[in-house]
Amino acid sequence: MEPGKRGIIIVAGGTGSRMGAARPKQFLLLDGMPVLARTINRFAEALPGAPIVVVLPPDQADFWRNLAARFEVAPHIPATGGASRYESVRNGLAALPDDCDLILVHDGVRPLVSRDLILRTAACADQYDAAVPVVEPVDSYRRIDAEGSRTVDRARLRIVQTPQAFNAGVLRNAYENPFDEEFTDDASVVERWGHAVFLCEGERTNLKITTPEDLVVAEALLEAERTDDKQKTANDDFAAAADRASGEGKE
Repeated sequence: MEPGKRGIIIVAGGTGSRMGAARPKQFLLLDGMPVLARTINRFAEALPGAPIVVVLPPDQADFWRNLAARFEVAPHIPATGGASRYESVRNGLAALPDDCDLILVHDGVRPLVSRDLILRTAACADQYDAAVPVVEPVDSYRRIDAEGSRTVDRARLRIVQTPQAFNAGVLRNAYENPFDEEFTDDASVVERWGHAVFLCEGERTNLKITTPEDLVVAEALLEAERTDDKQKTANDDFAAAADRASGEGKE
């Protein structure tokens, strides 16, 4: 069965206080291009033609419009962010076309999300109606309470990423309900109203840029991507040349 129409909401309404920069982190340059621009373009490449809504801080819409005009950024629909992520996603849903069958919600500061991860999460949501990518933790964890601290079994933990993908009706219905302080992401909103969430395989390179150190890591990951792409191109060129030579030898 052919997948339905996809819609994308990129949440970029944060202030970036932990980055300590003059501008929110989604507008900082990563290898010469704004973080948010890279995020938008990743989705445009993975899902050509899918409408992309970008939720921005209320006081930064004009700044983003002027900044984006200086770069090659895929077409997108701006929306105004709210006081919480929950409200920002609700505003994004209102700006997204009604004919979308599947909606992916992504953090604007995860610019290294891969095409494979986007498509894999969407495919899982096609099957299960709600899917989020996760990775296994590698660090040890301790729970702190009034009696001190104790070790947590990390085998029972998963680190949650985005994009989170949902049947459009499931997500829209969940966001018609009241806000709760316990909501941490879209999956928690959907689960509250009775829908199970499927966990699919995430990627450790799907970095969320939060601190200055994260920008350094992201630069290194981008350079590694370019090296891999060059090697793949060289391998493809070699294979094509070998095929041509083999064909000529048979004549």
